[in-house]
Amino acid sequence: MKHGLAFRKFSRTSSHRMLMLRNLVTSLIEHEQIKTTLPKARDTARLAEKLITLGKKGGIPAYQRANGFLLKTQLTPKVFGQLAERYADRVGGYTRIHKFGNRPGDNAPHAILELVDNPHDLKFEMTARAVGWDILSKRVGEASPKDLVENGINDVDEVIARERILPPKARGELRQATRWNLQKVLKFRKEDASVELQAKAEDHIDSLLAQPVAMKQVLAVKEEKDAERPLVGAKALRLKAGHILPGTVQSTLRVTQGALGKTPMTKLRWFDRRKLGIDKSSVWEQL
Repeated sequence: MKHGLAFRKFSRTSSHRMLMLRNLVTSLIEHEQIKTTLPKARDTARLAEKLITLGKKGGIPAYQRANGFLLKTQLTPKVFGQLAERYADRVGGYTRIHKFGNRPGDNAPHAILELVDNPHDLKFEMTARAVGWDILSKRVGEASPKDLVENGINDVDEVIARERILPPKARGELRQATRWNLQKVLKFRKEDASVELQAKAEDHIDSLLAQPVAMKQVLAVKEEKDAERPLVGAKALRLKAGHILPGTVQSTLRVTQGALGKTPMTKLRWFDRRKLGIDKSSVWEQL
């Protein structure tokens, strides 16, 4: 029998538990992104969804209920104004939970709870980087690396416009998961959101192209000066374990291990990151 399993108790009394959740919801409405434990994030998201629904409903009774729930009454106009306008076309799903490892000390599961389409949306940032990574991965090998470094990639906006209207399982320049995330993050945003995503993707492409060039210059300066210790900052530019350049198949750690590297026999395929085309590791050596 499911006795006493209606909701999470958090080892607190009912008054303490409700005050804690009200405080978390108030912080979420104020900052639009908070970090807490995973169980608290799930219960906070449930109450925040209901609060935003009251804001979209409007009216004096709904305003009074929301005003009595929030610990900061000055945030009530934000719920009924800014957030209600932002989520006017959404039927639900106003929050998103990102797992954030475990907390040092008690090893409790950590999570980041955020409002969807907020100014610092993590999913939007990750999608922009994935778009830049996929586009550069597709172009590496088709053109000379020096041409890519000198001229860059100028048709990112065209790629984004084409990928937005493609069906999920169609073949394009982006991977299927990246295209799906691109369409989701731009579905309910304004028209200028694609321009912002394009700028972030181009910045990430420039960073990926500049890293091998910067590392080559740092090593050249180091050889000229014949210093006893490496230059400050050179360590941060080196490829770290697991780092994969666009167009490569294996990580740096796996390449250095060679034939002695242990490959698990029970490795699941959905943990692998699918690459576009063939292995182009040697292309980056031309820089």
